[in-house]
Amino acid sequence: MPNVLDIRRRIRSVINTRQITKAMKMVSAAKLRRAQERALAARPYAHMLTNVLKSLVARTDIFDPETGEPKHPLLAQREEKTILLIVVTGDKGLAGAFNANIIKAAMRFLESKSGKNIDIEAVGRKGRDFLRRRYPAAKVQTPGLEELEESVETESKATERAGTIQITGEHVGILGKVEFAQASALARNVIQRYCRQEIDSVYVVFNEFKSVIAQRLIVEQILPIEQIGEQAVRLYEELPEEEKKRAKEAAISAGVGMRDTGTAREPASQFGTAQVDYIYEQAPEDLFRDLLPRYVSVQIFRSLLESVAAEHAARMTAMDSATNNATDMIDSLTLAMNRARQAKITKEIIEIVSGAAAM
Repeated sequence: MPNVLDIRRRIRSVINTRQITKAMKMVSAAKLRRAQERALAARPYAHMLTNVLKSLVARTDIFDPETGEPKHPLLAQREEKTILLIVVTGDKGLAGAFNANIIKAAMRFLESKSGKNIDIEAVGRKGRDFLRRRYPAAKVQTPGLEELEESVETESKATERAGTIQITGEHVGILGKVEFAQASALARNVIQRYCRQEIDSVYVVFNEFKSVIAQRLIVEQILPIEQIGEQAVRLYEELPEEEKKRAKEAAISAGVGMRDTGTAREPASQFGTAQVDYIYEQAPEDLFRDLLPRYVSVQIFRSLLESVAAEHAARMTAMDSATNNATDMIDSLTLAMNRARQAKITKEIIEIVSGAAAM
């Protein structure tokens, strides 16, 4: 049995660890509130854009009646030969199984598409590091977000594949403060490659955030656009009930609201549904050319925002569990210290009594 001094040192160490985990929990709770507000603030614009496109599609043909070709390349559907997968993970750890679950979902998707060429755009350091150890990078990678923001017409220069599955882009450090310009730059690169028929479909794997206890890991198809306003979810996985319970307890203790950000209703939902014959000044081809790329940008921006919020929620839950475990460990070590001290005192009393009896 360790002596009392060793146990006291261990208790002080666990107390210091508990202070750190408790502080990290409160920091994540504060960041989660801001992430929720950003997701809500971006929703009205996304809803209005979606409903404008739905109204346009309902009032015009998306295919040319003479040639049968779609009026915009993003509406064209081709056989999947080359797939682009955007994997959105976090830049930091200490978030429980958040990053591991996303990587597992990405690996399951790659297995389901075996035999096809797959390009990977890794967003976040954790996913980038995992994928880099397993798959080669393209011989000439696509430009980073900084280079893409400087030139709209920047093109990928990759001419030879490094393997059936290859990494074509790495985007690290953009999740600390997600900006629409970053999502737009990534979307422009994706759209250019799709229009040049370098890729035939685009998927994104991320953690969809609705509330602290309502999250799901999904693989969503972004391109080609099948039905505007509807999520083309290919794979999804809900949080286990035990994890939902822990997340609820962590949110209550941190004072974080558990409202569902996906149920917010905006006046934008009324547009396009009323029985009104809207007249559009521009031709449908011009409207599709301007609105569809922005629609794709909004979809990617939404996935980044929700992934950030889900990461903070996962880290808050993990740090709350760590704090509770540290408290339980302190109680256990305190009990062990009291027993060791009692045993030491008893031993000294026995030695004194034995010495007195021997005399």
